[in-house]
Formats: sequence, structure tokens, C-alpha cells
Amino acid sequence: MRRISSAVHIAATPDQVWGVLTDFARFPEWNPFLIAAEGRPVPGARLTLRLRLPDNGREMTFTPTVLESRPGRLLRWRGRLGVPGVFDGVHTFELSAQHQGTQVLQSEVFSGFLVPLSGSIINPSERGFTALTDALKARVESIHAPVSPGE
Repeated sequence: MRRISSAVHIAATPDQVWGVLTDFARFPEWNPFLIAAEGRPVPGARLTLRLRLPDNGREMTFTPTVLESRPGRLLRWRGRLGVPGVFDGVHTFELSAQHQGTQVLQSEVFSGFLVPLSGSIINPSERGFTALTDALKARVESIHAPVSPGE
């Protein structure tokens, strides 16, 4: 198993962050890592996601299944390469209200017998996570006024 993650603090409410994070149709406007997304963020739904690796620009499309969706709090999906146990990834976005904003933690746990051989995908994905969380922060804060003390 291998885990990667990226975190960012966003000066907006969890619901405001959720609104941008789940507006899949607008991903091409701001998201440098998940460059296209289709589907609905509801448990059992199948998503179609296209990602672009930051190191070499290689694009990949995958169709994960939404495992859990709690608006303003959590979005989790699982993607697989072929059958279970070959190369599986559980991707999670966790949103938590914190003083004057929202902490966003994006993570993925990879499992399966191909994980030790998948550095050419996992390592650039980790850099893609950072690019995504940074771009999410910029997008949300450009749309929503920062949360002020006492609000």
C-alpha cells in the first residue's frame, strides 16, 4: 500500500468549497490535474475523470465509483485497473471547518500487486494533488469573499 496527500486552508466555508469541488462541468476552467469530470457526486455513481500528469502531460481517463458523499464534508471514490487487487485507489477529499475557513485534505491510498511498480504514475500524481489543492484554493477564494472574524 502507498498513500499520498495534499492539504490546503481555504478562506471560505465548507459549503462554498464543496460547491466548487463538485461542479465537475467547470473543472476544465481551473483544475490542472483533473482536467475533465462527468457524473454525480452521490454514492454508487460512476464518474468519468480525465487527469493530466504534471511531469509529462500524459493524460489518463478512469471511471471510479463514488463510495461516500457528505456535502460540505467528504467525497470518496474508488478506481481500479482491471479486477480488484491489481491496482486500486481510494481517493478522498475531506473538508473541515476551521477558524476563518476550511481545511481541505486530499488523499489517495493505492493498493494492489502493481503498486510497487507504479512510481511513474503515483509520484507525478502526488505533485498533481498539490497543483489541484492550490488551484482549488485560488478558484474558491476568487469566487467567494474571505470569511471574516465574527461572521
